[in-house]
Amino acid sequence: MADRKPPLALDELRALVASGEIDTVVLAFPDMQGRLQGKRFAAPFFLDEVVEHGTEGCNYLLAVDTDMNTVDGYEMSSWERGYGDFAMHPDLTTLRRIPWHEGTALVIADLAWDEGRPVVAAPRQILRAQLERLAEHGLTAHVGTELEFIVFKDTYEQAWDSGYHGLTPANQYNIDYSVLGTGRIEPLLRRIRNEMTGAGLTVESAKGECNPGQHEIVFKYDEALVTCDQHAVYKTGAKEIAAQEGVSLTFMAKYNEREGNSCHIHLSLRDADGRGVMAGDGPDGMSPLMRHFLAGQLAALRDFSLLYAPTVNSYKRFRPGSFAPTAVAWGHDNRTCALRVVGHGPSTRFENRLPGGDVNPYLAVAGLVAAGLHGIEQRLELPDPCTGNAYSGDYEHVPTTLRDAAELWENSPIAKAAFGDAVVAHYRNMARVELEAFDSAVTDWELRRSFERM
Repeated sequence: MADRKPPLALDELRALVASGEIDTVVLAFPDMQGRLQGKRFAAPFFLDEVVEHGTEGCNYLLAVDTDMNTVDGYEMSSWERGYGDFAMHPDLTTLRRIPWHEGTALVIADLAWDEGRPVVAAPRQILRAQLERLAEHGLTAHVGTELEFIVFKDTYEQAWDSGYHGLTPANQYNIDYSVLGTGRIEPLLRRIRNEMTGAGLTVESAKGECNPGQHEIVFKYDEALVTCDQHAVYKTGAKEIAAQEGVSLTFMAKYNEREGNSCHIHLSLRDADGRGVMAGDGPDGMSPLMRHFLAGQLAALRDFSLLYAPTVNSYKRFRPGSFAPTAVAWGHDNRTCALRVVGHGPSTRFENRLPGGDVNPYLAVAGLVAAGLHGIEQRLELPDPCTGNAYSGDYEHVPTTLRDAAELWENSPIAKAAFGDAVVAHYRNMARVELEAFDSAVTDWELRRSFERM
């Protein structure tokens, strides 16, 4: 990462600011939900002050719920601690132009306390810590994420005002792989593809999906931290471009009773010389290292489900026959399994099919790396692959509720050993807050079922 050429070099930014082409720089960091939070700076001030010294942000940004309400239970931030600041230091390797906002650049920040200690509960720092552990084994992780979303003809404001009911999807029927279906909204998809390219991402493809209005845009894999940063930029940018086009899109895991939005994550490993280390002459064409790494995924899958499925809504995806996994199983190119091994030779990798579109990529990838390291360090043996329908096989199942996932996470020796007690407690509290909010809500389902008939 240290020698990596950023999408926009600092000297290039200085020149663009001097010419008046760039006048605004956004400094942002991913919060617990993977959303970008931060500030917009006048570009000259950013260059003169923020590049060297950073800036500050209220530490409650890692201790609020999705609605930005202050909540209790967080050790690092509370009313009792006075809701002070943490420092936001720009990682200049992430500096990039943002083509969908005129005259704007963006850079992602790392968080630290005043004395320089990293904020251990920050998602980007959690991932960095696991990648540093992986580097001690002489390995690096390369990752690709595949985000699905549903497009509606309604604006975000119209969707809000309607309570998100009666929205009109951009396509009225299943358009999986349909060129006609994607062509119907190509102006939007083209803007997203081209402007993400302008932001330094490498677009691979776009395709239609099963749910009416559902689409997927895929970007080229990269180093793990780079991919997660790009994921956060893309997710924010796609929503902003949709808003500019007078439509809306959602990445929520399960918008309705049809197919949910997935975020399949592909991961491969390389050695210090950049060579792939997952393929081999062993059983199933895998190296011993990959077999241990994949065995670790199976061993930790249930315990780490909170990292892959972080909301109440996440668990609505896990239904048999839905292409969302329920079985703790692996197989070769088998989409009924939670873990799918794909590729040949240098491209050999595995795909975790558990995450939905609501996933925080930093936490999920940190979980994949930590699980794999558990498998390597414990030299776990990989069971036989599933060659049939994993939904009907005799396998353990992933948790079906956030409550179950949170309890597994809280009591997991694997999680505590990999992440430490502070991180485990922080994200257990996040789940508690989410559950209490949901448990206190009266849903439309309850109203329809009980208003007259009960």
